Amino acid sequence: MHSDPDHNRTVITVGGDADALVRSGLALAGAARDLIDLRSHDGVHPFVGALDVLPFVAVRPSAIPAAIGAARAAATGIGETAGVPCLLYGLAGGAGRERPATLRAGGLATLATRMQSGEVVSDAGPPLPDPRAGVVLVGAREPLVAWNVWLPAASLDDARAVAAAVREGGTDGGLPSVRALGLMCSRTGLAQVSMNVEDYRRTPLSAVVETVRREAALRGIVAGESELVGMVPRAALGGASAEQLGVPDLPPEKIIETTED
Repeated sequence: MHSDPDHNRTVITVGGDADALVRSGLALAGAARDLIDLRSHDGVHPFVGALDVLPFVAVRPSAIPAAIGAARAAATGIGETAGVPCLLYGLAGGAGRERPATLRAGGLATLATRMQSGEVVSDAGPPLPDPRAGVVLVGAREPLVAWNVWLPAASLDDARAVAAAVREGGTDGGLPSVRALGLMCSRTGLAQVSMNVEDYRRTPLSAVVETVRREAALRGIVAGESELVGMVPRAALGGASAEQLGVPDLPPEKIIETTED
């Protein structure tokens, strides 16, 4: 579990068979609906739901059909039992639903408008967001890596400029399969480049960290330590040690083994 008061977000990683994970997802959705009121929520990370995303991850290609089935079953169950609308994304979604960012753009108010107009249609549950709980984005995907790099002494503009240079399609083309945001974490007073590496086979973490450090240095900034959110496939490390990547205290249990079948 990873919690961050600046992001005001908790990431919980659970492993198990598909049926158990679906039951866990339903229980979590109900608890989030009862305990979290988005009308008083504040955090730097984009969000549209109390249980914002519920991804079912296939750690090997042969598990993709099971992940898709689990995502669809969870969405149906959450819609019926928690009464919160669910939107499918990733391998469980369709065109335009490849990643959560396409649904989070503009925040919950914008998504509510899109749902009211019929542009975005709920896949399960009510047709419009719940006032307290918003929506749940339920997805199926292969493993990605949520990775942050701290930029001590940098401004928000600096962090955004580095993120723009790193992300795919950014200022200089960026890195394939990398999504990046520049954030300012007010409680720590530090800027951060917050990233999702969606396909570590195309861009290993060693290349991501090297590029962030280089782009920061071009702006007179020394990049700080890295931060892993959740777990990381061993193959994503790209042969680099945890120390080289800026996470000297990376626990072995956060490294998962994946196979290509």
